[in-house]
Amino acid sequence: MNGTKEAVFEGNQDTETPVLALFNTSTVARYIRINPQTWYENGTICLRAEVLGCVLPDPTNIYAWQTDEGSRDKLDFRHHNYKEMRRLMKSVNEACPDITRIYSIGKSHMGLKLYVMEISDNPGKHELGEPEFRYVAGMHGNEALGRELVLNLMEYLCQEFKRGDQRVVRLVKETRIHLLPSMNPDGYEMAFKKGSEIAGWAMGRFSYEGIDMNHNFADLNTVMWNAMELETDKSKLINHYFPIPEFYTSEEAFVAVETRAVISWMQSIPFVLSANLHGGELVVTYPFDMTRDWAPREHTPTPDESFFRWLATVYASTNKVMSDPDRRPCHNLDFLRYNNIINGANWHTVPGSMNDFSYLHTNCFDVTVELSCDKFPHASELPTEWENNKESLLVYMEQVHRGLKGIIRDKDTEAGIADAIIKVDDIDHHIRSVADGDYWRLLNPGEYEVTVSAEGYYPSTRNCRVMYEHYPTICDFRLAKTPKQRLKEVLAKGEKIPQDLQIKLRQLRLRKLRASTKALNRRRTAANQKARRRS
Repeated sequence: MNGTKEAVFEGNQDTETPVLALFNTSTVARYIRINPQTWYENGTICLRAEVLGCVLPDPTNIYAWQTDEGSRDKLDFRHHNYKEMRRLMKSVNEACPDITRIYSIGKSHMGLKLYVMEISDNPGKHELGEPEFRYVAGMHGNEALGRELVLNLMEYLCQEFKRGDQRVVRLVKETRIHLLPSMNPDGYEMAFKKGSEIAGWAMGRFSYEGIDMNHNFADLNTVMWNAMELETDKSKLINHYFPIPEFYTSEEAFVAVETRAVISWMQSIPFVLSANLHGGELVVTYPFDMTRDWAPREHTPTPDESFFRWLATVYASTNKVMSDPDRRPCHNLDFLRYNNIINGANWHTVPGSMNDFSYLHTNCFDVTVELSCDKFPHASELPTEWENNKESLLVYMEQVHRGLKGIIRDKDTEAGIADAIIKVDDIDHHIRSVADGDYWRLLNPGEYEVTVSAEGYYPSTRNCRVMYEHYPTICDFRLAKTPKQRLKEVLAKGEKIPQDLQIKLRQLRLRKLRASTKALNRRRTAANQKARRRS
């Protein structure tokens, strides 16, 4: 049940004989839920019993009857269906209109809007140099805790910003935060109608069409690994911004409308950091989520393994339950052995995960947080769960300011250069600058050789040092156009070619002529030597 000797009750092979289950302490059970856990080859089954109860207190001890307040924050601690969620988001927006904005990224199969709350000092606008962050919850509709934590986070940030909490004020002013509380609203509505006590382990997990969105993103891992095996010229390999396969984008592809909406969202906003909130375990997983050779489980790291481990550790070590050395495991795996973090593929392989897709298709680093053993905790537990996760949610968002950031500009015009490639020496994963030329590269403290290149420009290299402080190192670049690019722009405008450009073009032609002459002479020499040997 909870992985401890005292709480595991032996079943009877005789189906007519009941199981004698004795708790360590007398308990009043309010709700009991039985879920299948494992099916064995011989046909027998292991059942998981979840008991929501209260220890029967000693009647002579009056203090035992006093209940824990759970949380002092004045938040709406209850489960919200779709209409109630929308109402709560509207109330937050009305309470903090200057720092919030509600928008929709699309609709579910049943037509429910996928609402996002943006929290920023300039809602609706990407500010130059300001990183974009997102939390996504409710990918599995029955994993309800993430949904409520994200709604509570909206309320908390609004209240604390108005109160003048310096930590929250700094976070809101320096970060553009996006909160998607329900990626699978159709699934949640099914689970919500059953209630936290009756909804099963899978009720509402899938989309209305029966799709598990945790496996529904484009499998770019296989695209990358196949290219690595087939390409003989390693310099031609790409390691980022992998294009989505054409068959995946077709209307016939088995892709949920919710997944398509999220992918479009990821492509339209330059997210830097994200977390995907799940339930049913207590662990933080990081990419890759998929094993390379389709093994059931195998450690499969990204080139950014060390930083992903840091991100996972940041959340797990500040979570009150995960960081408790005396806590019991949720199921049959004891993640305390791994400090409550694990490489996703080393737990179980997940092709088409959001985390892997985000890393390989965009600039964004994404992890999965399994928030609690119970996927759909009772409403009375929500205040405690908020306190368990509040610090983790805040400190994880603050990690978006680790590493390097800067602006890549044209040396002559000072205009930002979009789509420039930022390469960090010894890390085989590049990122790109966004529309205004700004970029963010998440890195652990250390000194790095960074090279920036862009089409039509000479590459530039700098040494940039990431410090231990909780703010990024600014590392700007100014790139000079190549003569060919300058000529192309001058001819497009119908202008006269400047004298300095004429000289550079002449020098380039001379270099090219010398190089071609040398190559021709080498071929002639080799041919003459071959002819002499034959004669």
